[in-house]
Amino acid sequence: MTAMANKGKRLAGAYTGIDRTAVYPMADAIKLVKTKAVAKFDETVEIAMNLGVDPRHSDQMVRGVVSLPHGTGKSVRVAVFAKDAKAAEATAAGADIVGAEDLMERIQGGQIDFDRVIATPDMMGVVGRLGKILGPRGLMPNPKLGTVTANVGEAVAAAKAGQVEFRAEKAGLVHAGIGKASFSEEQLVANAAAFVDAIQKAKPAGAKGTYIKRVSISSTMGPGVKIDTANLSNAPAARG
Repeated sequence: MTAMANKGKRLAGAYTGIDRTAVYPMADAIKLVKTKAVAKFDETVEIAMNLGVDPRHSDQMVRGVVSLPHGTGKSVRVAVFAKDAKAAEATAAGADIVGAEDLMERIQGGQIDFDRVIATPDMMGVVGRLGKILGPRGLMPNPKLGTVTANVGEAVAAAKAGQVEFRAEKAGLVHAGIGKASFSEEQLVANAAAFVDAIQKAKPAGAKGTYIKRVSISSTMGPGVKIDTANLSNAPAARG
């Protein structure tokens, strides 16, 4: 049997028990996704939301951060641009890489072994030279996202604890990992509720018509399950 045929058979099996035309309450969808996450590794559970926005227009951009109550289950490597006392603060908070001009040179040399970049305001002159490298990767520090801040210790701790950045892509799609398949249903529901709440609060002034059009949940290797958007506001509140 060819690899393509094997893949088709696997996907067909994965959708067994799932009505692909139906929409499910959040809790039911997450329960289904967990039962279908049967890979040999701990799959990431991801939420995808199609929004009624065109992010090419500045007044329709959806971007922000949200702290998931139960974290993401993923280890996040954090790089911090800071000097002296602030560098020590970042290190104490658990930053993986801390530096200034030396960190800039490291990045210019192609060493980008981190998932989040935080900078103190006085270091933005140095960081600004890395715009063409960090920008396309979504790693450029931004005051609106709390990644340009004098409170580097708090920012590092938040990033390590499961803070998730989100940004609408050109088709109005926002997606993020909200945990692992090994999480309990309650943990995943709480994380999903926190993410949805953050998206709802980030609704831009220029959004017209239906804001949240479609929502689905899936695991890394599993099928997508559609969520009932009519009852999103009734999803269980995020619990700490």
